[in-house]
This record gives sequence, structure tokens and C-alpha cells, in this order.
Amino acid sequence: MRLRYALFLSSMLAAGAGAEGIAQRPEVAAFIQDMKVRHRFDPAMLERLFAGVAIQQRILAAMARPAEAKPWYEYRKLFVTEARILGGVAFWRQHAETLKQVQQRYGVPAETIVAIVGVETLYGRNTGGFRVIDALATLAFAYPRRADFFRSELEQFLLLCREEGLDATVLKGSYAGAMGWPQFMPSSFRHYATDLDGDGRRDIWSNPADVIGSIGNYFARFGWRPGEEVAVRATAREGDYAPYLGKDLKPASSLVELRRLGIEPERPLPDASPVKLLRFELEAGPEYWLGLENFFVISRYNHSPLYSMAVYQLGRAIAARKGG
Repeated sequence: MRLRYALFLSSMLAAGAGAEGIAQRPEVAAFIQDMKVRHRFDPAMLERLFAGVAIQQRILAAMARPAEAKPWYEYRKLFVTEARILGGVAFWRQHAETLKQVQQRYGVPAETIVAIVGVETLYGRNTGGFRVIDALATLAFAYPRRADFFRSELEQFLLLCREEGLDATVLKGSYAGAMGWPQFMPSSFRHYATDLDGDGRRDIWSNPADVIGSIGNYFARFGWRPGEEVAVRATAREGDYAPYLGKDLKPASSLVELRRLGIEPERPLPDASPVKLLRFELEAGPEYWLGLENFFVISRYNHSPLYSMAVYQLGRAIAARKGG
């Protein structure tokens, strides 16, 4: 632990050399003071760090055009692709023993874990090119709509760098500050990242065992139900289903009630199953699905129903292509 802290300290001391950053902004000064009071950070060290950080307009522009704004038929084409299916089969075969171990420990099936890595980073190939400190600081201090969230994530990032002995100026990730193969936000890393192979490090940047274990732990902690369905396609008569199509993805509708309205699952489900009615736009018209508890659990990774369905369908396609 002392070595990790020494590495962190040396990186922070050198962070702002020769750069002009955001350290003198009043809101940044207040953040630095808060880190001193609550977590005993050295203010001078943080000032040097933020002297090397500038607001990135590219990050703000990326936040304005999320993929989740697309209709399903366009969004699906981004993620349920031949390259991701073939890559998923290869990843599964390469890490079959680890995936089996994690499924036994956490109850999360291999296809779901593989699909997460595929959707997030194409199996570790595209982990992001933005410095995490730049992304989080930009969104914490120049993106008012979600400033509170990203200030909290910036706090968590500095804490994890201190705890893990990581260089805060070097780590790269997405434009939103997500990191590593599974694209964990800093708070998710601190709560759910796992040292599966017992080497003393929680390495989601280059250690597939820790990546797989961390995703399994994440879903287990959010209530994954082993052996249960994720979603079932449904047929629907014409009708007004708007009251059942709200943004909350938690299954809370009665299957019996939906059946009375003309919704029928294409595979049998127990009448007592709470479900969430979902509608996805295809080019030929809407498609209806019933989301179950595990669909909701996937949405804890990304709250968009498009994301959860992409993970589900990619996972099923990978499993089908891999075979037994």
C-alpha cells in the first residue's frame, strides 16, 4: 500500500508541469478544499493536477449525441454485428474456464458477460482515448445538467488512484470517464471491481480474469437471478399501451393484466411473473417485448432499454454461434 501511495504521489507532483488548466476556477477550488477536508488530500498537489487539466469541447460535443438517441433499428446495427458475434465466440473460447468459474460463483451466464465486453469495448480493443481526468473534470465543471454526478465520479476517481497506486494523469477511457474493458465508472470500480486471480490488483485494463469477475460481481450485487429469463418477445393487438411503456424498467406490470389488453408472450411465462412492457422501433413498425428482472439488472449498467436489449441479443447470438 505504501508503494502504491508513493506512485500516486509522484504522479500528482509532476502532473501540472508547464500546463495551464482549471485549478483557479472557483468551483474547482471549492472541490479541492472539499477533498482536503473529507479525504485529507494535499490541496497543493491537487492544484498541480488540475493545472494540467483543461475543459475539452470534444467531450461536451460527444455528450450531446449519445447512441441511445437512435431508434432501435439503427442502434442494433451498431452492436449486434458479425464482428462482435465472432469476437464474442473467440473471447468465450479463450476464457472458457474463467467464465465458467465466474458463472459458478455469481450465477451470471457467460453469454451475458461476454456480450457486455463486446458492446462496451469490442473485447478490449476500444477502451477510449480520453484522459479520464479530463473527461470527468470537463463534465464536473462544464456540464451543468449532470455536474453533481460527475463531481462525485471525479472524487471517486481520485480516491481509486490513491488506493490502487495509479497515475491519474495517464489513465484513459471514454468521453464520460468510463474505464477499462468493462467501462466501469470510478464509483463502480471502487464498489464492484474484483481481483479474481488473487494477484493483489483489481486490473480491469489488461487482466481478462479481473474483467470477467468484476462484471459478474456487478450483476450479482444488483440482484441477478440465476437460471431465469432476461426478456421474451410478445405479440400485441392494436391498442393504447402508453401507460405501461414508461421509462422505469423495473418489472411491475401483471402478466395477467397485459394479456387482457392483448399482449401475449411468445414463450410461456408464469402468470405471477412481474414484467415490463417494452416497445422497440423497427423499420416496418414496432416490436414488443416483456422485460423480466434480469433485463432490469442489465439496465443498471446503462439505463437505456436499447442497451439492455443489445446486450441480450448479442449474447444470445454469440451463444448460438458458439454452440455446445
